[in-house]
Amino acid sequence: MYERNNVIRQFERTIAKYCGAPYGIAVESCSAALFLCCLYCKVEEVIIPKFTYFSVPCSVVMAGGTVKWTNEKWKGYYQLKNYPIIDSACRFRKNMYKKGFYFCLSFQYAKHLPIGRGGMILTDSKKARDWFRLARADGRKEIPKEKDSVTLRGYNMYFTSSQAARGLDLFYWRIYEKKNLPDIKMSYIDLSLQPLWRKNV
Repeated sequence: MYERNNVIRQFERTIAKYCGAPYGIAVESCSAALFLCCLYCKVEEVIIPKFTYFSVPCSVVMAGGTVKWTNEKWKGYYQLKNYPIIDSACRFRKNMYKKGFYFCLSFQYAKHLPIGRGGMILTDSKKARDWFRLARADGRKEIPKEKDSVTLRGYNMYFTSSQAARGLDLFYWRIYEKKNLPDIKMSYIDLSLQPLWRKNV
């Protein structure tokens, strides 16, 4: 199972340390990170900006919540209110982590660490870290499947060793000595006007 590959653990520790978080859990995308955080927090009504990426409201709804739109203008990152979940897809800075929150990072090709695909959850909770590790890996522990006894319904949201190796190379080449990287500027449309959300939220 891929978690046994030390390069993934090294990548998680490296990114978490840079951001000032005790733990990092690498997943397949920032969207997966947001979904798992919403699921873990058992979200109900979640308040998010109208101008954000498509997968954010989808993550909320797929985790059992509902969306309430706000006109909030944000830069770099924002909180999914009323929960300690931060969408930090466009901000990646040294020591940016805030205690008690779940920060969701993006490693998409246009972001600070352009691996091409991937994301991470930053947390200071060992309990949450352990749950995220199971949830991202089909509910499986880091032992041979013949010895496993799965008790959690998980998801196939793996982060691969090749992604981790590329991420480490890019990190030390582009980011390691930098402290205040500028926020990524992305263009978003008003999702509240989309037919899907006018109909269902």
